[in-house]
Amino acid sequence: MRARTRRPVVGIIGNSHLINDRYMVHGAGQTNSQAIAEVSGCVPLIVPSDPALFSIPDLLASCDGFLLTGGRPNVHPEEYGEAETPAHGSFDRARDAVALAVVRACVESGQPFFGICRGIQEVNVAMGGSLHPEIRDLPGRMNHRMPPDGTAEEVFALRHMVTFSPDGVFARLMGAPQVMTNTLHGQGIDRPGARVVIDGVAPDGTPEAIYIKDAPGFTLSVQWHPEWNAAKDPVSKALFGAFGDAVRDWAAG
Repeated sequence: MRARTRRPVVGIIGNSHLINDRYMVHGAGQTNSQAIAEVSGCVPLIVPSDPALFSIPDLLASCDGFLLTGGRPNVHPEEYGEAETPAHGSFDRARDAVALAVVRACVESGQPFFGICRGIQEVNVAMGGSLHPEIRDLPGRMNHRMPPDGTAEEVFALRHMVTFSPDGVFARLMGAPQVMTNTLHGQGIDRPGARVVIDGVAPDGTPEAIYIKDAPGFTLSVQWHPEWNAAKDPVSKALFGAFGDAVRDWAAG
């Protein structure tokens, strides 16, 4: 009997939630799983974001790549040397412990990861950078938060341009110097971490696209949400397609 070729596995770093006001669950948005399965061509596997449940080496050995998703909780400011304030919002320290460790390990090994929204912030913090607690409070910045009302289509609508560095990684991948994106975040990169290259910015200068300089693997991360409509949006298809290629390369050795 001929052996079946397995699709590579992408661990989706999710979030903890309370449902029905009593049950704690680990989960991730359905659009994340759909993008990994339909566009990246990989098997989506939701990772319970709790370091008490597994070791980081075991997790790395179980997956071929990682998707660092968005989420309402923010990276705790102690992770970048600042004190907690009400402006920093809510936190998930267990996810911090998993995601930051995964990023650092993957940067060194070359195992691919793709960061989205909170994910780009985790990558920056993992590399020693810091975050602004509220972008819209900074002089000259726009409000990057999601609209308070509306359908999902309205919430995830394209709202601003992202301009890439000429001849940079993202410009080459997109085949264009600029793209339109959605925007659903309150925090953002303040001080870039070591080796963090800001390769795309919003019109107000907010970092929107980064990668890690001289990393041996795929390290692209974005501040917007490309998982929305990923199979039809050309920007999303380029990102998730390239990530899937990188994951297959890793799985193939």
